[in-house]
Amino acid sequence: MALAHAKTADIDLTSDDSRSALSKMVIKLFHLWDLSTADQLDLLGLSPKSRAMLAKYGKGEALPGTRDILDRVGWLLAIHKALRLLYPQNEDIRYSWVSRRNTAFDNLTPLAVMKEQGIIGIAKVARYLDFYRGR
Repeated sequence: MALAHAKTADIDLTSDDSRSALSKMVIKLFHLWDLSTADQLDLLGLSPKSRAMLAKYGKGEALPGTRDILDRVGWLLAIHKALRLLYPQNEDIRYSWVSRRNTAFDNLTPLAVMKEQGIIGIAKVARYLDFYRGR
C-alpha cells in the first residue's frame, strides 16, 4: 500500500483541498505504521480530547492551517518517503521501522523519540533518515 506522492511545490497549504489530501495521507500513514490513537494524537500535537478529529481527518476533513500541525505532517511524510527510498523492497521494515529500537536513538524507538520530543523529535528522526540515506 503506497501513499500518493506530490511535489511540495504543487501543494497550496492555504487550500482546504490540499490540507484535506494531507489529512488523508497522514492518517493512512498512521495506519500503515500501526499506531494507536494516543500515538497519532501525540504525533499531531493534539490533545486526547481531539480523538474524534482523527476519524474526520481520515475521511478528508482539512487539517488546521496552523504552522505546527503542517510542519509535523511534513516531517512525518518526509520520514515515510525516506523509508520508501531506503527499503523499497521490504514493506515490513518500512512500516515497522518507527516501532523498532534503534541504537542511533539510545536504543529507543523512533516513535518514542518523536512522542517525547514532539516536533523536534519528529524532525530529528527525519533528519537522521536523510543523513542515513546519504543526502
